[in-house]
Amino acid sequence: MRASTTSGGSWIRPLRSSPQRGQVHLVCFPFAGGSAGYFRSLADSLEPDISVLGVQYPGRQDRRHEPLIEDIGQLADEICEALIQWETRPLAFFGHSMGSVVAFEVARRFQRDKRRAPLALFASGRRAPSCHRDEDSHAADDDSIIANLRSLGGTDPALLDDDEMRRVILPVIRGDYRAVEAYRAPTTETMLNVPIMAITGDRDPSVSLEEASAWRGHAAGSFEIKVLTGGHFFIHEHVAEIADCVRRVLFGFRSERTRPLRVDVASQSRGHS
Repeated sequence: MRASTTSGGSWIRPLRSSPQRGQVHLVCFPFAGGSAGYFRSLADSLEPDISVLGVQYPGRQDRRHEPLIEDIGQLADEICEALIQWETRPLAFFGHSMGSVVAFEVARRFQRDKRRAPLALFASGRRAPSCHRDEDSHAADDDSIIANLRSLGGTDPALLDDDEMRRVILPVIRGDYRAVEAYRAPTTETMLNVPIMAITGDRDPSVSLEEASAWRGHAAGSFEIKVLTGGHFFIHEHVAEIADCVRRVLFGFRSERTRPLRVDVASQSRGHS
């Protein structure tokens, strides 16, 4: 693995004052345009048993002067190296949207390099790597990208209305879109010896139930899918419930045998994308 361009401290942000108190480090990977601090509410819901580490991709906030990384594989390589210093505690991975793909690739590298496997992978708001859609949002004009962000609901509308903030946000969004839209699932070593929980919103236009369920094809062991009410950023409305799922999987799966696919639908209907 090539040398990291930045220190582990630049990449990994503890979202609590005493991260070593937790029995497990939950490493959270943001969505396109997102930052480490997005997961602070989840961190508050999980303490004191689980300490949350947010991944801060370059090109945003305090790393805004660093060049964007527009390749998922390179992102995963850098994050793998940055996590070495945090392996004093067991790790688990939680990704939302683009972050689910990055988390999957980091887990693959852990397995390839025979590092201690994460306790679980939580893939939120993203179809399985094996489910490809041809997308070119990164090539859209600025107004189209802003309209898309408004429809997804994950960005403060006040930021989207501010011309200066739009100039800051748009290059980051476009670069992240370019990275995830260029991503293709690997042809080998796509099964993880890690429990996987897929979490999806019942009205998410970017993920169908079938695409979320396809994460089962990447789980050599246990797999579960959780369907919650809401769109792409359903996580806003279900922080406490997601925290309960994380606790149950991390502190309960060791005594369970491999489980069959189990669908827990929090709504009577499922939207189609």
